[in-house]
Amino acid sequence: MEPGHSNPAQASSELEESLYAVRQKIQPRAVHGWFADWRIALVLFTQLLYYGLPWLKWDGHQAVLFDLAARKFYIFGLTLWPQDFIWLTGLLVISALALFLFTAVAGRLWCGFACPQTVYTEIFMWIEEWAEGNHLVRKKLDGMPWNAEKLRKRGLKHFLWFVVAFWTGFTFVGYFTPITTLWEELITFNTGGWETFWIFFYAFATWGNAGFMREQVCKYMCPYARFQSVMFDPDTLVISYDAGRGEPRGARGKKVDYKAKGLGDCVDCGICVQVCPTGIDIRKGLQYECIGCAACIDGCDQVMEKMGYPKGLIRYTTENVLKGKYPDGGILAHVFRPRVLVYGAILLGVISAFLVTLANRVPLRVEVIRDRATLSRAIEDGRLENLYTVQILNMENRPHRYRISASGVDNIRVVTDESRLKAAAQQTVQVPIRLQADPANLKGPSTPIMIRVQSEENPGLVREVKSSFLRR
Repeated sequence: MEPGHSNPAQASSELEESLYAVRQKIQPRAVHGWFADWRIALVLFTQLLYYGLPWLKWDGHQAVLFDLAARKFYIFGLTLWPQDFIWLTGLLVISALALFLFTAVAGRLWCGFACPQTVYTEIFMWIEEWAEGNHLVRKKLDGMPWNAEKLRKRGLKHFLWFVVAFWTGFTFVGYFTPITTLWEELITFNTGGWETFWIFFYAFATWGNAGFMREQVCKYMCPYARFQSVMFDPDTLVISYDAGRGEPRGARGKKVDYKAKGLGDCVDCGICVQVCPTGIDIRKGLQYECIGCAACIDGCDQVMEKMGYPKGLIRYTTENVLKGKYPDGGILAHVFRPRVLVYGAILLGVISAFLVTLANRVPLRVEVIRDRATLSRAIEDGRLENLYTVQILNMENRPHRYRISASGVDNIRVVTDESRLKAAAQQTVQVPIRLQADPANLKGPSTPIMIRVQSEENPGLVREVKSSFLRR
């Protein structure tokens, strides 16, 4: 039993109350300013890409398509196969390293401006404000009993939310199933079971996360909020309240000589809290719930402008600036510090390796399979003959005709059906070949050889596969 409690049930109840709290619904106030304009621009840009890319055609196919059924990934003019999974892994590694670098330099820029959770929450909040009114009207509506007005406004909001969420889910599936085919199936009510499931699953996730959970996802579900601090240092740009300038805070009139009264620049209006989508008070210092959206900067700058005070009471700055170790003008000079240089060097190295290996990628796969039913046989002119099947995978988006040659044995001959040495775009062909060699030129029971497949249209498109020629 805790000291001071004679009732175990009461102690247990108070402990549970300290561990669990009922969520207080946040109705953030709309804000305008430089950072708000950037958020709008990035929302429009990211959604134009997301909704538009599946409809874009490139070389006769969908520009970006992860066709799992055909095991082909189309990324504009590049076609990746399961054997090319290393490059998809490389893209993920580059994205992760870029996130580490940006976080070390300027905090949670990704979270505040480009994260899907932030972007769709922003879109849903725009719809909510249009359908229900500003934050004060919405708070009043929350407390109202259900009536015709509340039903109409909430009904319109959820209908529009559903439209956006459904189209988001449809577009998501359109990256894995050709979207034109998916659209035809959708309007004829003939979509497959899995497509239907994922459309509604992703729509429900969007509707729930952006419409209801909102800041809860950022505060409690996103792992990035928990480990971001290990990438911060005293020179990382973060959204900060300048307590040295703002304290002691207090309300006052515009014409009051607040400095004579011993007050700081903060008028304690609370707008920085009202506009925050996660409901925190930035004046209490940096908190893991802060997503770096900079809404508090825009809100505070508007108040400072009205009061005739300098802007920047809340701003992007560093811990060392606030401690007076160097002025705001010295921030740029502290960007290129060891942590950032290491992240940048690793990222540059990975990007360079990715681009070099991708540029040297040969869009041709060749496999050689020996005919195990007939290992070796003598032919009329005294030569020995081995039978093989050469499997050629043309990974390009245009047809090719190939030549097959062999080396490793003097005067070895290749006999094949020339008509079968053609492969259409992204086609696999199997070509039976016969290799003939003089027994006198063989070095033992098994002689290593090299089978070479080369494109006639592009001599640089060549593959060599090791095999062996058997004496018997």
